[in-house]
Amino acid sequence: DRVRQEVDLVMQENEGKLTIKSLQNLQYLERCIKESLRLYPSVYFISRITTEEAQLSTYTFIKYFPESHLIPVGTIMHLHIYGVHRDPNFWPNPDVFDPDRFLPENSRNRHPYSYIPFSAGPRNCIDYSTYKIVGQRFAMLEMKAMIAPLIHNFCLEPVDLLKNLRVGPDLVLRPLGGHRIKFIPIATKCI
Repeated sequence: DRVRQEVDLVMQENEGKLTIKSLQNLQYLERCIKESLRLYPSVYFISRITTEEAQLSTYTFIKYFPESHLIPVGTIMHLHIYGVHRDPNFWPNPDVFDPDRFLPENSRNRHPYSYIPFSAGPRNCIDYSTYKIVGQRFAMLEMKAMIAPLIHNFCLEPVDLLKNLRVGPDLVLRPLGGHRIKFIPIATKCI
């Protein structure tokens, strides 16, 4: 498994320890996390209030608004992140898990708001700076720091089939009825 090979190599090079630098070297793991957040964003929708008039083009909403439509200031708008992340206009084969979507050459021309697991702009959910989105980088390092040791020490096997997974809204997007996973120690040679 490619992600396990990367994690094992980084752990081996750092005498079994993870550092901020070694976590940054887990590029494939990062792409897997991003793809997981694309398919199953923790926050499935966000709401915003318009601060200026917005023109909806007929191209985008022709089915609903046959003519262009002006959205006035103060309108509450809902953005369905789960839907945006599965929109085939942005994501070819949107229901397929493909971490390489996040390779630089595959991300270069993508619309900047087609991937927004932490929202976007000055009101995103994890820290925003004009120069760097430090909170999102910190969150990614935290996720890698939690996931890498699990991958290094365990084989993870789903008990329930992914195709049967049903998710539903709560404070965050959650599996309805849970989702069971077996943690099999690497020592038992699960590979």
